[in-house]
Amino acid sequence: MAAHRVSQNDTSSMNATQGKGAVVCVFCGASPGTSAAHMAAARALAHVFHAHRISLVYGGGTVGIMGELARTLVALSGPGAVHGVIPAALVKYEQGYDPGAASVEHEARRLLDEAVFGRTTVVADMHSRKQMMAREVIQGGEGSGFVALSGGFGTLEELMEVVTWNQLGIHAKGIVVYNVEGYWDGLIAWVKTAVTHGFVAPPNAGILVEARSAEEVVQCLQEYQKSEGRFDLEWTEK
Repeated sequence: MAAHRVSQNDTSSMNATQGKGAVVCVFCGASPGTSAAHMAAARALAHVFHAHRISLVYGGGTVGIMGELARTLVALSGPGAVHGVIPAALVKYEQGYDPGAASVEHEARRLLDEAVFGRTTVVADMHSRKQMMAREVIQGGEGSGFVALSGGFGTLEELMEVVTWNQLGIHAKGIVVYNVEGYWDGLIAWVKTAVTHGFVAPPNAGILVEARSAEEVVQCLQEYQKSEGRFDLEWTEK
């Protein structure tokens, strides 16, 4: 990805965020999980986002935690509060997809009803999806950031990429794991182990913050402090 497009090193870019509302990207699973607590957490997060007038950008989709989060926030705040970004290949896995449809974009409009799931953008690939979501967060106002609800391989990969970007100085937005029923305990323990073994600098352990309630998620984003161990790098195209 063109790193300069998501970098916060520019003073002009930082000034452009003033006066804007908070935008939070939520990484989460397309499965509901085996415990009802995961879907309940998605609903709780939507209610807190509504109360704090936070806009959501997420990976699109209508099922699992993804769909529950988007559906709930749209019902509370309206379609303008939610933007789903989905690769064309994944539209075909949405429930009710018609293989004979004129186009993937047409099916996306039909299946991901804006009145129910908010605005949806279909992109070419996973790379484009992550770039678009990150850009919206970085251009958002105070309290913008990234949150991980429960999810699988994809959720973990997206989460760790934005953690790495933070460490490299590509962005300085908050990153929070919403730890439902101890789901992220293993990851949190791994970070501590990585520090102990010398693979993560002690200050950078704080790049990733844990929250155990929806209200705490927003509080963590609002109070997020940049790690002193982040790399002071310039991300511009040569």
